[in-house]
Amino acid sequence: MANLSKRYRFSKKQKLVLNWWRRSDTKRYDGIICDGAVRSGKSFCMSASFFIWAMTRFSDGCFGVCGKTITSLRRNVISPLIPFLTKLGMTVKEHRSKNTLTVSLGRRTNVFHLFGGKDEGSASLIQGVTLCGIYLDEVVLMPQSFVQQAVARCSVSGSKLWFNCNPDNPFHWFKTEWIDLAEKKNILYLHFSLDDNPSLSPDIRRRYHTLYTGAFYERFVLGLWSATSGNVYENFSQERHVFDIIPADAKIVRYAVSCDYGTVNPSSFGLWGICSDGRALRLDEYYYSSRLTGIQRTDEEHYAGLERLCEGYDIEAVICDPSARSFIECISRHGKFSVIPAKNDVLNGIRKVSGLLSENRLLFSSKCKDAIREFYLYRWDERCKSDTPVKENDHAMDDIRYFAAHYMDGGDGFFALSVDRR
Repeated sequence: MANLSKRYRFSKKQKLVLNWWRRSDTKRYDGIICDGAVRSGKSFCMSASFFIWAMTRFSDGCFGVCGKTITSLRRNVISPLIPFLTKLGMTVKEHRSKNTLTVSLGRRTNVFHLFGGKDEGSASLIQGVTLCGIYLDEVVLMPQSFVQQAVARCSVSGSKLWFNCNPDNPFHWFKTEWIDLAEKKNILYLHFSLDDNPSLSPDIRRRYHTLYTGAFYERFVLGLWSATSGNVYENFSQERHVFDIIPADAKIVRYAVSCDYGTVNPSSFGLWGICSDGRALRLDEYYYSSRLTGIQRTDEEHYAGLERLCEGYDIEAVICDPSARSFIECISRHGKFSVIPAKNDVLNGIRKVSGLLSENRLLFSSKCKDAIREFYLYRWDERCKSDTPVKENDHAMDDIRYFAAHYMDGGDGFFALSVDRR
């Protein structure tokens, strides 16, 4: 181990990654996150450091190594790493049928399980195993439920967490719940640039600076968390459409609620104040995802959430997802709110909402974090020839459409629905 820096050329930041778990100033952390530009040298030193840490701190332990798929994990992490570990004196035996590696160093032997986190069902693959540590490569490509389950598996004393990724949307759940809260979670966060990879020549660095433009340049070259083009509501702006305090000139005359109902998918309810000047303010919201909590709620439990959302307000009507027949029946049975099935013309609804945003007639309280998040994630489906949004991150988007279609007249100014499918 002592000859490591002599055999391989590492930058100062890469050396910090390789040694953070034993340095006096950083070993207190429970984990590490590295993000940044492509080809910035973070992936190799992260995976190498993970295996060195595991083999010098544990024996007869189990560890997890995760990628989007097992195939990509073997190609991008395991295959480049095995020769390096061998040069360090480790013996690596790969058992492809079991998706495991058995690694030995002196008298120490540990087993590393390979996992693919490609979809929501992947979380079940990692349930039940007890791990001494876990490394998640390209963590932003994995479902949140899988990452939560992987983290929960690390219950052995001294276990640590390792996350590696390229940037994505600034409202991606990993950015808001891990990177932004890294210090609170006792996680060391390091950001990488192209300059942190000493193996890149100046010519190659210049090439990367000319390959991309716009948001892709910001993500892949500068390593920033930026929104790409192709968002359905590209005219949504935090500065123009989000408020912390209700505007002084907003005279609210009516209140209503819009509901998009889900059992496995999230349920999203929006509380709206309708103003005398034709504006509408989303004052608060109820947003529940059973996939994140692992617990499905009944119609009655969702109704209780609706009542809490509406407490203190005289609600004129609840505009509800027309396919949610059981929930519509539940609301009607309680007799407290008038419930109206929503108009569900998707493209016309998008046109209307976009027009209202352009006219600054839809405003959102900063408390409505899930609606704001979805505005940045709701995208056109690039695989479709016709204009079709991706059926993801669309639950608050749907309830907003329902509200606009029923309550907001006008707002149908020019809106170009043809988008550049780059």
